[in-house]
Amino acid sequence: MEGNERFVRGEARFPTVQKELLAELAKAQHPYATILGCSDSRVPPELIFDAGFGELFIVRVAGNVVSPEVLGSLQYAALHLRTSLFVVLGHEGCGAVDAALAGIRGADQQPTRIAALLENITPGLRDLPAGLDAMTAIRAGVDANVRWSMHQLLEIPEVKARKIASRALLVGAVYELETGRVRILDTVKLEPAAAAD
Repeated sequence: MEGNERFVRGEARFPTVQKELLAELAKAQHPYATILGCSDSRVPPELIFDAGFGELFIVRVAGNVVSPEVLGSLQYAALHLRTSLFVVLGHEGCGAVDAALAGIRGADQQPTRIAALLENITPGLRDLPAGLDAMTAIRAGVDANVRWSMHQLLEIPEVKARKIASRALLVGAVYELETGRVRILDTVKLEPAAAAD
């Protein structure tokens, strides 16, 4: 969040390439955070968090949806990279969420592959109040989609049974396109069974 504050203030310390650092990172990576974010080109996590090479492990897919491939990448980060901070990062005006909302209203038919992607978003939007204006619906939909992704991660059998390697933090957040600020929605502490008992 300190990096995001620097980014918002226009004081980002975007790294320059240092051969020593690249040589060190060629041996191994040790990111401090794993981010599941949207593929949107306006939301590059390394830049908005003012992070350097090797600091973030990033998984990006339209609508920050949870799929088997995404779960495999997140599990790799937890088990092999030992990151203890996991962030689901949505963003304002997400086109995937907007398309899923349109699908719920019966407005749009999407090509097969896009429709399959949207099916991963739709369950998280079902409890939104009816009759919202378009701007309110997309904002509420983005928040609901982040929480839906978090819910799916919390339902993984290993997480539910607290069979996780170490303490971790799962954070849901939304990037504000106009301000550049990241807004925290929810934070969940995850602890192994032995540490919690």
